[in-house]
Amino acid sequence: QVQVVESGGGLVEAGGSLRLSCAASGRSFSTYGWGWFRQAPGKDREFVATIAWSGRTTYYLDSVKGRFTISRNNAKNTVYLQINSLKPEDTAVYYCAADTSRQLYSGVSYSERDYDYWGQGIQVTVSS
Repeated sequence: QVQVVESGGGLVEAGGSLRLSCAASGRSFSTYGWGWFRQAPGKDREFVATIAWSGRTTYYLDSVKGRFTISRNNAKNTVYLQINSLKPEDTAVYYCAADTSRQLYSGVSYSERDYDYWGQGIQVTVSS
């Protein structure tokens, strides 16, 4: 069982920045791939970013490339999402998720189906 808790969300003006954190329990954190997803009001949840267990491979939604950066600190069992140049369309509930079924997997996945442990989500609101 993996407990996942997001933090760092809030209300920010367009052009601002936030750093979301995702803290997880368990000894095997460093062997999992991790992903961030988001769900805007009235829309389906969508992939945002992912990072492989090694940290050497990342992948992003096209619309966030250059603005969002995913990273991980295995010593702290934490994954981060640095969000810069925020836009009103980035307003959403952001979710962190773990892919625990493919430990030490060198690739990454943008499919929700590959992630089996999810946090409760955290609100990010960007005002114009």
